[in-house]
Amino acid sequence: MSLPSSPAMPGQSLINGTHDGPVGMDRDVDVLVVGAGPTGSTAAKYAALGGADVLLIEKRSEIGTPVRCGEGVAKRWLEEIGLDPSNGFICHEVDGARVIAPDGTTLVLDETRAGNECGYVLERDLFDRHLAKDAAKAGADILIKTSAVGLRREDGAVVGARGEHMGETFDVRARVVIGADGFESQVGRWAELQTHLRTRDIDACLQYTMVGIGGDARLNDVYLGSCAPGGYAWVFWKAPDVANVGIGVNLSKIHDRAEAKRYLDALIARTPALAKGEIVEEVAGAVSVSLPLERTVAGGVMLAGDAARLIDPLTGGGILNGCLSGKFAGEVAALAVETKDASESALRAYETRWRARMEEELARHYLIKERLIRVDDDTINKVIRTIASVGMERVTTQSVLEAIRTRHPEILALFDGLL
Repeated sequence: MSLPSSPAMPGQSLINGTHDGPVGMDRDVDVLVVGAGPTGSTAAKYAALGGADVLLIEKRSEIGTPVRCGEGVAKRWLEEIGLDPSNGFICHEVDGARVIAPDGTTLVLDETRAGNECGYVLERDLFDRHLAKDAAKAGADILIKTSAVGLRREDGAVVGARGEHMGETFDVRARVVIGADGFESQVGRWAELQTHLRTRDIDACLQYTMVGIGGDARLNDVYLGSCAPGGYAWVFWKAPDVANVGIGVNLSKIHDRAEAKRYLDALIARTPALAKGEIVEEVAGAVSVSLPLERTVAGGVMLAGDAARLIDPLTGGGILNGCLSGKFAGEVAALAVETKDASESALRAYETRWRARMEEELARHYLIKERLIRVDDDTINKVIRTIASVGMERVTTQSVLEAIRTRHPEILALFDGLL
């Protein structure tokens, strides 16, 4: 049976609308979602809205923390997900971004030139909890401090998972399991889906939250070139003198992940507006910059968001694709419950939907990323100077190509067949 949302069962407590742990009993639900990030909460919400009994489990004691995210997002994706901008999870709105070349040339991309690609800086912990509350309101039950430790199978198909809370194990029987447990997804490995990553398909990331820094809080900053080999550095403002200052460095370009800190510290030291600030928080992690998985479904299981490698390999952004794929997975899971068919062939409807929406863009961005890893500072300087000097009203792929073709046609060979 599924857990009631309230009141708490004997031996359980309710924390922020979530259950604090199992009561030593097995569970029987329609859909089990592993991971309560944006992907998992969205999947749980839409599965519940589709009439399924849903259990969402999260290994951390508090949904949304610790934050491992730059927290910058474009306005357009809120619209596509159907979320209204809210002061409950948005801490700052920016007018655009400054793209800074190695030689200091700056290209300003504001709303007049980039449209709704400009956007917001989130309070990511509050955002994650907002989505989890939406899932709970839709009818999903949530268990925190609860990990999946393995999948349950019958006749080769996944029929649930084994969970663990505070050293106590219990079984969850479910018609569908949705793995939303990040790019290191254990659910994917247990389901025997190919999840191996090459070194060049991982970026090592480090971010400081800094206070007392200077700069124009109306524009986020993006630094390109050898200051962040194979990736980029960023300043995402949270208040007039507070920002997330971070870096992503491709692992193929460094000897170990600790080098990311040396690159970030060096950038801050030579940027006076940043150097005068103080670090109040530091988070480190990694992000996949790969192609999506070849298979994201198996009998009784689907992978969504980062677990399916749906992170944009060019930007490292994963929230939009996570929420979209979570929505698709939740809707397909609800249909599988209704039709009593969670076979691999039935669940392929999910794969068809996410591929139609995002596969082409992800593949193109991956190929661009592969080329950009080899681009030197001089080439980046030429491109940014060219775009900045032309003064184009709208910055589009076509307008950028035309400007480069006119002034530096040799650079176009780097992207032949991609754009």
